[in-house]
Amino acid sequence: MSTGFYWDERTMWHAGGNYAFTVPLGGLVQPLAAGGLPESPETKRRLKNLMDVTGLTHDLSVSSAPEATPDQLRRVHTDRYLTAFKEMSDAGGGEIGHHAPFARGGFELAALSAGLTTAAVAAVLEGHHENAYALSRPPGHHCLADAPMGFCLLANIAIAIEAAKASRPDLRVAVVDWDVHHGNGTEAIFYDRADVLTLSIHQEGNYPLDTGGIDARGTGAGEGHNINVPLPAGAGHTAYLHAIDRIVAPALTAYAPDLIIVACGYDAGAVDPLARMLATADTFRAMTHRLKSLAEQLCDGKLVLSHEGGYSEIYAPFCGHATLEALSGSAKTAPDPMARALNNRQPGPRFNAFLIGEIDRMAQELGL
Repeated sequence: MSTGFYWDERTMWHAGGNYAFTVPLGGLVQPLAAGGLPESPETKRRLKNLMDVTGLTHDLSVSSAPEATPDQLRRVHTDRYLTAFKEMSDAGGGEIGHHAPFARGGFELAALSAGLTTAAVAAVLEGHHENAYALSRPPGHHCLADAPMGFCLLANIAIAIEAAKASRPDLRVAVVDWDVHHGNGTEAIFYDRADVLTLSIHQEGNYPLDTGGIDARGTGAGEGHNINVPLPAGAGHTAYLHAIDRIVAPALTAYAPDLIIVACGYDAGAVDPLARMLATADTFRAMTHRLKSLAEQLCDGKLVLSHEGGYSEIYAPFCGHATLEALSGSAKTAPDPMARALNNRQPGPRFNAFLIGEIDRMAQELGL
């Protein structure tokens, strides 16, 4: 079976608001020449362009998908939020939440983004593809049930999960979020439930500022089914792989999911403007290999990656290409042009020993 690749050029037309990077315009803040938020079409469109040029696209099963339906959206989001979002979108756009602006038609583009992830999940569960990748934009992992935030307007992964569970109520899903920012929205939506395991590896104290601690484990039926791995700034290749091996793998094995979904952000990349981590394209390739192997062991290979962040127009496409190489098994490569420099900048033995010790300490605290 092939790897499914879900994308739609229309999602690249989603537009942000009056920002200079992440700072609202006004006062002494001058407009940027390129304009808007760092969540722009370029990182994702350039990934697709790179895939087309190397030929990787031709090794995938490429398709679009319909917008997520109103019923699918309502399984996750409140009517009040959806109504306010739709009305503002129809009236020309604006901003409801924190750092989540949109233009006219933003509601439909966000629903299309959610629809791409929903279709990817459905295709894998129905056996049309062994695994799949959704190039969803806008992203979704910060979005709450009743408010958008952090560039995220709809909770793409949560919507896809609930759509799948509508016909498979006993489905057990594990979400592994390796975006550099804490997946607070996905966490909040499933925080009191045992049927979805949420696991976030992120830079400690980055965004949001007040979530993502290791002590947030879930409540009620969900107690123990939320795991946070806050890594210190400067963590690189060795630390990320150790976190996968020491925490993610045993947690997934103990949970035994029917499906694994990765919130696949590339902002842990070493030159990302919104983070201070040192992951490389090889880091994402290696993490994908590990998750693919775990999916083969635990759930017949059922694995879906949904694109989240990653804001370096130069580097995110190479990280994404490496990920898709590993996911699909394609021999089409895009050699990392920054590999030598970034390998030189990886943490040294003493800092790596500290990072490994911190990850081991967290694993013990989590009972893994």
